[in-house]
Amino acid sequence: MDTTQPNQRRQWLFVVLAGLFVTNAVTAELISNKLIVIPFEAHLFGNKLGPFVTIVGILPWPVVFLLTDLLNEFYGQKAVRRLSWITAGLIAYCFLIVGLSLAIPAHEIKGSRLATNEAYNLVFGQAQAVIVGSIVAFLVSQLLDAYVFDQIKKRTGNRFIWLRSTGSTLLSQLIDSYIVLYIGFVLPGAMPLAAFFEVAPTNYLLKIVIAVALTPVVYLGHFLLRRYLDSHISSSAQH
Repeated sequence: MDTTQPNQRRQWLFVVLAGLFVTNAVTAELISNKLIVIPFEAHLFGNKLGPFVTIVGILPWPVVFLLTDLLNEFYGQKAVRRLSWITAGLIAYCFLIVGLSLAIPAHEIKGSRLATNEAYNLVFGQAQAVIVGSIVAFLVSQLLDAYVFDQIKKRTGNRFIWLRSTGSTLLSQLIDSYIVLYIGFVLPGAMPLAAFFEVAPTNYLLKIVIAVALTPVVYLGHFLLRRYLDSHISSSAQH
Protein backbone atom coordinates (compact mmCIF):
# COMPACT_ATOMS: atom_id res chain seq x y z
CA MET A 1 0.00 0.00 0.00
CA ASP A 2 1.43 3.35 -1.07
CA THR A 3 0.56 5.98 1.57
CA THR A 4 2.47 8.81 -0.12
CA GLN A 5 -0.48 10.20 -2.06
CA PRO A 6 -2.97 10.17 0.88
CA ASN A 7 -0.38 11.87 3.08
CA GLN A 8 0.24 14.51 0.43
CA ARG A 9 -3.50 15.06 0.06
CA ARG A 10 -3.83 15.45 3.83
CA GLN A 11 -0.94 17.93 3.92
CA TRP A 12 -2.33 19.99 1.03
CA LEU A 13 -5.76 20.02 2.68
CA PHE A 14 -4.16 21.41 5.85
CA VAL A 15 -2.37 24.11 3.83
CA VAL A 16 -5.66 25.20 2.22
CA LEU A 17 -7.59 25.21 5.51
CA ALA A 18 -4.77 26.99 7.35
CA GLY A 19 -4.49 29.58 4.57
CA LEU A 20 -8.21 30.33 4.77
CA PHE A 21 -7.97 30.48 8.56
CA VAL A 22 -5.12 33.01 8.54
CA THR A 23 -6.70 35.13 5.78
CA ASN A 24 -10.04 35.45 7.56
CA ALA A 25 -8.46 36.13 10.96
CA VAL A 26 -6.18 38.89 9.63
CA THR A 27 -9.00 40.42 7.56
CA ALA A 28 -11.29 40.48 10.60
CA GLU A 29 -8.69 42.40 12.60
CA LEU A 30 -8.05 44.93 9.82
CA ILE A 31 -11.70 45.88 9.36
CA SER A 32 -12.80 45.80 13.00
CA ASN A 33 -12.65 49.56 13.57
CA LYS A 34 -15.98 50.13 11.81
CA LEU A 35 -19.33 49.86 13.61
CA ILE A 36 -22.42 48.59 11.76
CA VAL A 37 -26.09 48.26 12.64
CA ILE A 38 -27.95 44.95 12.36
CA PRO A 39 -31.51 46.05 11.44
CA PHE A 40 -33.25 43.34 13.46
CA GLU A 41 -35.78 43.92 16.21
CA ALA A 42 -37.50 41.55 18.63
CA HIS A 43 -39.62 41.69 21.76
CA LEU A 44 -38.76 39.68 24.87
CA PHE A 45 -40.88 39.83 28.03
CA GLY A 46 -42.31 43.15 26.88
CA ASN A 47 -38.88 44.67 26.21
CA LYS A 48 -37.80 45.73 22.76
CA LEU A 49 -34.49 44.34 21.54
CA GLY A 50 -32.64 45.85 18.61
CA PRO A 51 -31.56 47.19 16.28
CA PHE A 52 -28.13 45.90 17.23
CA VAL A 53 -24.77 47.65 16.92
CA THR A 54 -21.60 45.60 16.39
CA ILE A 55 -18.22 45.74 14.65
CA VAL A 56 -18.00 44.87 10.96
CA GLY A 57 -15.11 42.53 11.80
CA ILE A 58 -17.71 39.98 12.81
CA LEU A 59 -18.32 39.16 9.14
CA PRO A 60 -15.27 36.86 8.57
CA TRP A 61 -15.58 35.15 11.97
CA PRO A 62 -18.13 32.50 10.91
CA VAL A 63 -15.48 31.13 8.55
CA VAL A 64 -12.94 31.15 11.40
CA PHE A 65 -15.43 29.23 13.61
CA LEU A 66 -15.95 26.63 10.92
CA LEU A 67 -12.26 26.22 10.11
CA THR A 68 -11.31 25.97 13.81
CA ASP A 69 -13.71 23.07 14.26
CA LEU A 70 -12.61 21.28 11.09
CA LEU A 71 -8.91 21.68 11.88
CA ASN A 72 -9.49 20.50 15.45
CA GLU A 73 -11.46 17.50 14.24
CA PHE A 74 -9.04 16.29 11.57
CA TYR A 75 -5.66 17.56 12.80
CA GLY A 76 -6.09 17.86 16.56
CA GLN A 77 -5.75 20.44 19.30
CA LYS A 78 -1.97 20.68 18.90
CA ALA A 79 -2.27 21.76 15.25
CA VAL A 80 -4.88 24.40 16.10
CA ARG A 81 -2.74 25.69 18.96
CA ARG A 82 0.34 26.06 16.73
CA LEU A 83 -1.67 27.66 13.94
CA SER A 84 -3.17 30.13 16.43
CA TRP A 85 0.29 31.25 17.58
CA ILE A 86 1.45 31.59 13.98
CA THR A 87 -1.66 33.58 13.07
CA ALA A 88 -1.15 35.91 16.05
CA GLY A 89 2.39 36.55 14.84
CA LEU A 90 1.13 37.25 11.32
CA ILE A 91 -1.49 39.67 12.66
CA ALA A 92 1.28 41.51 14.52
CA TYR A 93 3.38 41.56 11.32
CA CYS A 94 0.41 42.91 9.34
CA PHE A 95 -0.07 45.76 11.80
CA LEU A 96 3.66 46.46 11.72
CA ILE A 97 3.51 46.97 7.95
CA VAL A 98 0.39 49.12 8.34
CA GLY A 99 2.22 51.16 10.98
CA LEU A 100 5.11 51.76 8.60
CA SER A 101 2.69 52.83 5.88
CA LEU A 102 1.16 55.36 8.28
CA ALA A 103 4.56 56.93 8.85
CA ILE A 104 5.01 57.61 5.13
CA PRO A 105 3.15 60.77 4.00
CA ALA A 106 0.67 60.31 1.17
CA HIS A 107 1.37 62.02 -2.16
CA GLU A 108 -1.91 63.74 -2.90
CA ILE A 109 -2.88 64.48 -6.49
CA LYS A 110 -5.59 67.07 -6.97
CA GLY A 111 -8.74 65.63 -8.53
CA SER A 112 -7.79 61.99 -7.87
CA ARG A 113 -9.92 59.56 -5.88
CA LEU A 114 -6.93 58.13 -4.00
CA ALA A 115 -6.91 58.28 -0.20
CA THR A 116 -5.59 61.47 1.31
CA ASN A 117 -3.15 61.34 4.17
CA GLU A 118 -5.92 62.31 6.61
CA ALA A 119 -8.38 59.73 5.32
CA TYR A 120 -5.79 56.94 5.24
CA ASN A 121 -4.58 57.66 8.77
CA LEU A 122 -8.15 57.88 10.06
CA VAL A 123 -9.00 54.38 8.84
CA PHE A 124 -5.77 52.48 9.42
CA GLY A 125 -4.65 54.55 12.40
CA GLN A 126 -7.66 53.40 14.37
CA ALA A 127 -6.95 49.83 13.34
CA GLN A 128 -3.51 50.15 14.95
CA ALA A 129 -5.15 50.91 18.30
CA VAL A 130 -6.78 47.48 18.45
CA ILE A 131 -3.64 45.43 17.80
CA VAL A 132 -2.93 44.46 21.43
CA GLY A 133 -6.55 43.67 22.20
CA SER A 134 -6.90 41.78 18.94
CA ILE A 135 -3.89 39.54 19.50
CA VAL A 136 -4.66 38.86 23.17
CA ALA A 137 -8.33 38.16 22.45
CA PHE A 138 -7.53 35.97 19.42
CA LEU A 139 -4.97 33.84 21.27
CA VAL A 140 -7.04 33.39 24.42
CA SER A 141 -10.24 32.56 22.54
CA GLN A 142 -8.61 30.20 20.02
CA LEU A 143 -6.56 28.28 22.58
CA LEU A 144 -9.61 28.01 24.83
CA ASP A 145 -11.76 26.91 21.91
CA ALA A 146 -9.29 24.18 20.96
CA TYR A 147 -9.02 22.97 24.56
CA VAL A 148 -12.78 22.85 25.22
CA PHE A 149 -13.40 21.19 21.82
CA ASP A 150 -10.79 18.52 22.61
CA GLN A 151 -12.18 17.88 26.11
CA ILE A 152 -15.73 17.44 24.81
CA LYS A 153 -14.52 15.12 22.04
CA LYS A 154 -12.61 12.95 24.54
CA ARG A 155 -15.85 12.43 26.47
CA THR A 156 -18.22 11.98 23.52
CA GLY A 157 -15.98 10.39 20.88
CA ASN A 158 -17.16 10.99 17.32
CA ARG A 159 -20.73 11.66 18.48
CA PHE A 160 -22.36 15.04 19.11
CA ILE A 161 -20.39 17.15 16.65
CA TRP A 162 -22.84 19.99 17.35
CA LEU A 163 -22.03 19.88 21.07
CA ARG A 164 -18.27 20.28 20.75
CA SER A 165 -18.64 22.82 17.95
CA THR A 166 -21.17 25.07 19.69
CA GLY A 167 -19.95 24.39 23.24
CA SER A 168 -16.39 25.47 22.53
CA THR A 169 -17.63 28.61 20.74
CA LEU A 170 -19.95 29.61 23.60
CA LEU A 171 -17.08 29.96 26.05
CA SER A 172 -14.26 31.12 23.77
CA GLN A 173 -16.24 33.88 22.07
CA LEU A 174 -17.50 35.22 25.40
CA ILE A 175 -13.87 35.91 26.28
CA ASP A 176 -13.03 37.20 22.80
CA SER A 177 -15.98 39.59 22.49
CA TYR A 178 -15.16 41.43 25.70
CA ILE A 179 -11.34 41.38 25.62
CA VAL A 180 -10.89 42.71 22.10
CA LEU A 181 -13.37 45.55 22.57
CA TYR A 182 -12.14 46.59 26.01
CA ILE A 183 -8.39 46.49 25.32
CA GLY A 184 -8.64 47.58 21.70
CA PHE A 185 -11.31 50.27 21.93
CA VAL A 186 -12.09 51.33 25.52
CA LEU A 187 -8.54 51.61 26.88
CA PRO A 188 -7.25 53.77 23.97
CA GLY A 189 -10.33 55.98 24.34
CA ALA A 190 -11.81 55.07 20.96
CA MET A 191 -15.06 53.84 22.54
CA PRO A 192 -16.87 55.12 25.66
CA LEU A 193 -17.69 52.58 28.37
CA ALA A 194 -21.43 52.96 27.78
CA ALA A 195 -21.00 51.97 24.14
CA PHE A 196 -18.81 49.03 25.20
CA PHE A 197 -21.64 47.59 27.31
CA GLU A 198 -23.94 47.96 24.32
CA VAL A 199 -21.67 46.55 21.63
CA ALA A 200 -19.92 43.71 23.52
CA PRO A 201 -23.06 41.73 24.44
CA THR A 202 -24.45 42.23 20.94
CA ASN A 203 -21.18 41.08 19.40
CA TYR A 204 -21.21 37.95 21.55
CA LEU A 205 -24.89 37.20 20.89
CA LEU A 206 -24.42 37.52 17.14
CA LYS A 207 -21.43 35.17 17.21
CA ILE A 208 -23.46 32.57 19.09
CA VAL A 209 -26.40 32.88 16.69
CA ILE A 210 -24.00 32.50 13.78
CA ALA A 211 -22.28 29.50 15.42
CA VAL A 212 -25.63 27.74 15.94
CA ALA A 213 -26.77 28.59 12.42
CA LEU A 214 -23.51 27.12 11.05
CA THR A 215 -24.12 23.71 12.67
CA PRO A 216 -25.44 22.13 9.43
CA VAL A 217 -22.43 23.56 7.57
CA VAL A 218 -20.11 22.01 10.19
CA TYR A 219 -21.70 18.60 9.61
CA LEU A 220 -21.43 19.07 5.84
CA GLY A 221 -17.77 20.06 6.19
CA HIS A 222 -17.04 16.98 8.31
CA PHE A 223 -18.77 14.74 5.78
CA LEU A 224 -16.97 16.20 2.75
CA LEU A 225 -13.49 16.23 4.32
CA ARG A 226 -13.82 12.71 5.73
CA ARG A 227 -15.07 11.44 2.39
CA TYR A 228 -12.23 13.25 0.60
CA LEU A 229 -9.54 11.78 2.86
CA ASP A 230 -11.05 8.27 3.10
CA SER A 231 -11.54 8.02 -0.66
CA HIS A 232 -7.83 8.51 -1.32
CA ILE A 233 -6.90 5.96 1.35
CA SER A 234 -9.27 3.44 -0.27
CA SER A 235 -7.89 4.26 -3.72
CA SER A 236 -4.30 3.65 -2.59
CA ALA A 237 -5.26 0.36 -0.94
CA GLN A 238 -6.71 -0.89 -4.23
CA HIS A 239 -3.45 -0.13 -6.03
